[in-house]
Formats: sequence, structure tokens, C-alpha cells
Amino acid sequence: MRKSIYKRASKLPESSQDAIAAIVLEKLKDEKRWEVSFSNSQESLSELAPGVRKEIEEEKTLPFDPASRNK
Repeated sequence: MRKSIYKRASKLPESSQDAIAAIVLEKLKDEKRWEVSFSNSQESLSELAPGVRKEIEEEKTLPFDPASRNK
């Protein structure tokens, strides 16, 4: 797949290649930000989990209904 993309992109004007490269680089940066964000949140989520389980057991929560979400 990479070879096919590279082959097709190499036929484009340099300005288009630069635009594609910028998009790919931004996507990679975004993925890294999400990766860091999720890895940093795991401890906090783990601390919240017992309380959430208790609320579920005590029926203090409502079932999730995607149809009732605000659009």
C-alpha cells in the first residue's frame, strides 16, 4: 500500500506533495497527542472505576441510550 501511495503521490506537482506531507505529519502529531493523553489518563480512570462500579450496583446510574443523545 505504501508503495502505491508513494508512486501515485510522486507523480503529483511538488506543491501537492508538500500539502499531502503536511496532512500526514499533522495526522501523526495528532495521533501522538491522543496516545499521550490516553496514557496519562489511565491512572485517573483506574481511581474512578471502583466508585463507578459501586454507583452501578446501587442503581444510581441510568442506562445508556444512544437514541436519547442530543444531536
